[in-house]
Amino acid sequence: MRHDFKAIEEKWQKKWEDARVFEATDDFSKKKFYALVEFPYPSGAGMHVGHIKAYSGMEVICRKKRMEGYNVLFPIGFDAYGLPTENYAIKTGIHPRQVTDTNIEKFTSQLKKVGFSFDWSRVIDTTTEDYYRWTQWIFLKMFENGLAFRDTTLVNYCPSCKVVLSNEDSQGGKCDICHNDIVQKTKDVWYLRITEYADKLLEGLDRVDYLPNVKMQQRNWIGKSTGAFVRFDLAGTDEKLRIYTTRPDTLFGVTFMVMAPEHPLIDKYADRITNMDAIEAYRAECMKKTEFERTQLVKDKTGVRIEGLSAISPVNGKEIPIYISDYVMMGYGTGAIMAVPAHDERDYDFAKKFGIDIIPVIKGGNIEEAAYTGDGEVINSDFLNGLTNKADSIARMISFLEEKGVGEGGVQYKMKDWAFNRQRYWGEPIPIVHCETCGMVAVPYEELPLRLPDMKDFKPGEGGESPLAALPEYVNCKCPKCGRDAKRETDTMPQWAGSSWYFLRYIDPKNSEALADREKLNYWLPVDWYNGGMEHVTRHLIYSRFWHKFLYDIGAVPCDEPYAKRTAQGLILGPDGEKMSKSRGNVVDPNVVVEEFGADVLRLYILFMGDYEKSAPWSENSVRGCKRFLERVAGLTDLASGKGESEKLATATHKLVKKVTSDIDNMKFNTAIAAMMGYVNEVYDAGSLTLDELSVFVRLLAPFAPHIAEEIYATVLDNTGLCALAEWPSYDESKTVDASVEMAVQVNGKLRATVVVPVNSDKDTVIAAAMQEEKVSSMVEGKTVVKEILVPNKILNLVVR
Repeated sequence: MRHDFKAIEEKWQKKWEDARVFEATDDFSKKKFYALVEFPYPSGAGMHVGHIKAYSGMEVICRKKRMEGYNVLFPIGFDAYGLPTENYAIKTGIHPRQVTDTNIEKFTSQLKKVGFSFDWSRVIDTTTEDYYRWTQWIFLKMFENGLAFRDTTLVNYCPSCKVVLSNEDSQGGKCDICHNDIVQKTKDVWYLRITEYADKLLEGLDRVDYLPNVKMQQRNWIGKSTGAFVRFDLAGTDEKLRIYTTRPDTLFGVTFMVMAPEHPLIDKYADRITNMDAIEAYRAECMKKTEFERTQLVKDKTGVRIEGLSAISPVNGKEIPIYISDYVMMGYGTGAIMAVPAHDERDYDFAKKFGIDIIPVIKGGNIEEAAYTGDGEVINSDFLNGLTNKADSIARMISFLEEKGVGEGGVQYKMKDWAFNRQRYWGEPIPIVHCETCGMVAVPYEELPLRLPDMKDFKPGEGGESPLAALPEYVNCKCPKCGRDAKRETDTMPQWAGSSWYFLRYIDPKNSEALADREKLNYWLPVDWYNGGMEHVTRHLIYSRFWHKFLYDIGAVPCDEPYAKRTAQGLILGPDGEKMSKSRGNVVDPNVVVEEFGADVLRLYILFMGDYEKSAPWSENSVRGCKRFLERVAGLTDLASGKGESEKLATATHKLVKKVTSDIDNMKFNTAIAAMMGYVNEVYDAGSLTLDELSVFVRLLAPFAPHIAEEIYATVLDNTGLCALAEWPSYDESKTVDASVEMAVQVNGKLRATVVVPVNSDKDTVIAAAMQEEKVSSMVEGKTVVKEILVPNKILNLVVR
């Protein structure tokens, strides 16, 4: 037969859909497999090759699992709230609802054309009322439990998008959405107290099967450190300046302190400070800088000494000058630090610039040239002198601080609470009412969802106001508690909200009484295998683990970790080896590939291009190579006849089943495909194969190229059932070993011939076979064999004189 993809692909996609073959059932007696991929943001650009690769890995695994008899849940949905859609709507005048629906329809059509085996009966859309009702429900549960709160703080604000961003969404001082510079702005902000779960998030990593790099990035993002909190007296006051340090053993080396320019103690003691004008001027400069700019290690050190305030060392009573500098932030630690310039590079640079004393307390290096950051013997430190073990020095100092009542051991985290609001229209309304009498009051659960009102003008307000604030019929309401006039919260939730629990809704997407039925949650959770991009492991993955752990703590879900396993795929680069982008002109449209070569070729090539976890460039020649391979597969049907196993292919067939089975389980898709290509070559060399051998091969191919597999399975092999539900092939381990082996024959260490002998042949058998080779016998004739060296199944070396 010919590989006529235009004739077969749409046909089999319709048959799968009509038979509802990929729909998971809630039959709790079956062994289950819940596979998850990151649901797409339905952009107007539609699907790109990155989506294909992201979904193809779990696609192959799920198709194999179904063939192995598992009840497979492989769902898809759309993470549809967010700024790109709203910005597009503002630009075009088309309502975000309409934009979203159009984009979802386009995405759905494209995904189906590739033949993905998603369960389309469970599709979710985070922007629908029956979905975001439960997003709001979770938020209110967090509010009840003190995990959702408001605070006035400096925030990362994007003037272009007119929106407040979390630290995660403004890395590098750039807006994650429009990539423009962000600025600092004082604002009332909603937070989720994710720091309360820092230890639980860290501890849970020890019990899940995540890629080592994923675990490392999560641990680094949380940034747990152990050290001590130390209280320095403010000279001439009853005030204490509290700092946190991971190196309390260096306290005797403190020669200055630095406070955040925004520190409240500055304003409290402004009347004592003689240079407030200089301080206010410096503060004004800091307000123009982003958090990223302020905390950069490699930059000019700036600051102002606070004239009129100084600190007293708790270990030796020395008076210490206090400075303000932009690199100390109120949101990190306590808003003040102790500085040990002899052993910290940033402190060293600062001290050199401002002429501050540098006192070494650890032996090593030359402080005239640079800070010494290594370990060594403690010096100039009174009761610590002579200690050489850092841990012992730290423990000894913490004991001293606790005995004197001036400090204690403690823990700090780099991760900050999650800024959880947007001043934009297209997001989940925050279900809170502000009442002058009662304060912040939750919208009653029975009134959820708090619906997003239909607005024609949803442009963001000036100064960071939400468009909803301009809608009096939405804003003005009655307090649910006292009945008096009140105002609705007008901020909306960030895009991360809906994606923090979507895997739960897939389990029971049409439930109107709960986010999901408890029995179904018990059966399907945890997600067995989650695959996604590395770019999401420090935001989405941490956020969703946090939400899930909270839901576990309130008894809403049966397990405390949502995902048992997490893997990641590499990028598909452009043909030029660079990251694909419109500006480079190197973007590959998967829809064009499907039109020209077919979905099976696209699917096969995406997984054949290299190690699944690594990046690889697109190659048109390799796409054509996969097309030729499927043409050769189609040609196998002309070679197939008879039943059972052929003598020539029996071992190769059993080896192939073993190889492909193992490779799929280990995401080594490229080597599985290579093995199938090699097998097809062997079949053509042999000149024939049995129908049973063709059946085995087609079932192995089915997860990768399901359309051609179904066509051969039905039309050539005369099966009435679907290949997608056929039994996965098994192998006989004893038949995966070759009966014979090719061995190298050397004479005096030089290769002279190769011989084929039975596996595990003894020395005499191999020598007899070798002597039948003219190149060997001529080298030995008339000479004495002084040594015969046999490496079984590999090499025979004859040493002659």
